[in-house]
Amino acid sequence: MSTPAPVTVIGLGEMGHALATALLDAGHPTTVWNRSAGKDDALVERGAVRAASVEEAVLASPLTVVCLLDYDVVRTLMSPAADALRGRTLVNLTNGTPDQARETEVWATGLGADYLDGGIMAIPSTVATPQAFVLYSGEERHFAAHRETLEALGAATYLGRDVGIASLYDLALLSAMDMMFAGFFHSVAMATSHKEGSATGFTELLVPWLTNMAQVMPAFAADVDADRASGAEPALAQGLDVVLAGTRNMLGATRDAGVRADFFERSVAELEKRIAEGRTAYTGPDAVRALRVDPA
Repeated sequence: MSTPAPVTVIGLGEMGHALATALLDAGHPTTVWNRSAGKDDALVERGAVRAASVEEAVLASPLTVVCLLDYDVVRTLMSPAADALRGRTLVNLTNGTPDQARETEVWATGLGADYLDGGIMAIPSTVATPQAFVLYSGEERHFAAHRETLEALGAATYLGRDVGIASLYDLALLSAMDMMFAGFFHSVAMATSHKEGSATGFTELLVPWLTNMAQVMPAFAADVDADRASGAEPALAQGLDVVLAGTRNMLGATRDAGVRADFFERSVAELEKRIAEGRTAYTGPDAVRALRVDPA
């Protein structure tokens, strides 16, 4: 078994602190730096080395992991260490957009650094657990060179050469989570509009229902991919008239419960538009196309 490689972590908010902790737990000599004092105290007590500057932190390890507020902060804080980055690898796990990732790769490689962008699919308390995974994109050889170290943070998942794809998937996954929670709170608002409604009791029904329905997603995904590849007929389809009738009922019940109904208002309008265009079936490919600004 190889000796754990040295790593530097820059940015010690809740997530950065969790990343550094995971690396220490995995036996990696870990250097840390944070722009505000005190956030590294617990890590230093556990064996981390406190760097006096960003440059000192970068020079301490062949691999630097940054996790900061946004990409502007990354550039601002890392610029003083520009010379130190040459010949080293920078892994940016800051949340941002695909275009920001591509711009940052150009900046980093212009300094002579190897660059990977990533997205952490975990909350701080689940970093390095079996539930955690981290997305990476960029040059595959950079990922391969440090994969063993990156596995300490969560299952390391390489997505491809386009450095923006990790950010794209990260934000797409977060959007699903965000909409799930929005749907949860919407449904709880409806259920608790009844005098005997209980959020706890309702959620005991909601979780197994959503878990069951989530198992349909791979079949929808297969239909979307088949449609993109060859225009094949979807395996899963439902009558648009049936979907519209149910959506109208959800709209009415939402309004009657005194809950905001704008989502269902938009859904009804979209379904009515599709029927007016002569469509008869509700499918995964149609649902995806309807969401695109340019449906081509």
